[in-house]
Amino acid sequence: MLKTHEQSGTDTAALMADIGRRARAAARPLAIASTAAKNAALAAMAEAILRNEAAIIEANAIDVANGEEAKLSPAMMDRLKLDPKRVVAMAQGIREIAELKDPVGEVIAAWDRPNGLQIERVRTPLGVIGVIYESRPNVTADAGALCLKAGNPVILRGGSDSLNSSAAIHACLVEGLKAAGLPEDAIQLVPVTDRAAVGEMLAGLGGNLDVIIPRGGKSLVARVQAEARVPVFAHLEGICHLYIDRSADLDMAVKIAVNAKMRRTGICGSAETLLVDRAVAATHLVPVLEALGKAGCEIRGTEEVRAVFAKAKPATEEDWRTEYLDAIISVKLVDGVGEAIEQIETWSSHHTEGIVAEDAAAVERFFNEIDSAILLHNASTQFADGGEFGMGAEIGIATGKMHARGPVGVEQLTSFKYRVRGSGQVRP
Repeated sequence: MLKTHEQSGTDTAALMADIGRRARAAARPLAIASTAAKNAALAAMAEAILRNEAAIIEANAIDVANGEEAKLSPAMMDRLKLDPKRVVAMAQGIREIAELKDPVGEVIAAWDRPNGLQIERVRTPLGVIGVIYESRPNVTADAGALCLKAGNPVILRGGSDSLNSSAAIHACLVEGLKAAGLPEDAIQLVPVTDRAAVGEMLAGLGGNLDVIIPRGGKSLVARVQAEARVPVFAHLEGICHLYIDRSADLDMAVKIAVNAKMRRTGICGSAETLLVDRAVAATHLVPVLEALGKAGCEIRGTEEVRAVFAKAKPATEEDWRTEYLDAIISVKLVDGVGEAIEQIETWSSHHTEGIVAEDAAAVERFFNEIDSAILLHNASTQFADGGEFGMGAEIGIATGKMHARGPVGVEQLTSFKYRVRGSGQVRP
């Protein structure tokens, strides 16, 4: 290792307990902070990130060098690396979050009872949020800003491979909090790589942690889901499918397939399995696979696919359950939208699925019968992203069915309470 930002000689349990207590102390003042104060903090954070671009990239260079020495996978290295464009995107993401409507205090529903009681359901912050993530240092900025906008203190535990980058970004976030007069402890970064820190967060930090959001590889998310003693918003894998229907426009199908797989292969919205309607195998299959191959993608197909496209390698059952996060895609022919739905429901992780079709009935059936968090029609699966949904940014994609599902943005980081107004009513 060339260098690490990590604090040495630290009692991890004591450190994490203190972080939890300080986050809890910041919860009430943050929950009642004005929209203007939160937006001022976010604006100052974005400015600090741009002003400190060189320092952030310098810190990231250390992490990248360490990652190369540790032989991280290409997908992990892609997530880890920052450049001026990505730094600017981080700052822009924070500014977009500032422009979003403040969810705290929003009246979701209101109604009157026959006895004269007036009832309102109102958004409130969730509380102290823990975010555990790997490689992606930009999550430091996204998570910190989103949690702040929703009135939640956040404890950020980035991966050991991105600690230098995350620390440089976190310093900018703290600068923004100071500038707006908000509690500095509203956004804290765990300063050690000791895996015991994760264990302390999973145990709830003495009751001070209200929810955990993991963002990383399968082993991390599986551990969090298995061991957490507080609620978790997460997805385990992004096994995403793209189905090309018999009614699909060929040029559109080619363009979408290549983008869905190859734009960024290491993100959770990258398509991992391509399904093509057998009715258009003669016209659509080869052009789509040729385009994918030209873009550098390895094709793994069934024997039926290989009979038409000899460059494909054999696909096994394991391929249908694999999240490659790489330039590899598994391919199968299906008998129309019905068999496509069966394949998806059998093997999908219920993250994101797409259909390319002009037949409205096929699209409606696809939308109605598939139980995944995000469904797309005639669009790349790589749009499975909170920023693309107009949320400014996201902490992650949730595939569970309780509370949050799909991109987790500011609204998903709130709960609600009921306000009931009366005029002297008593219950008989």
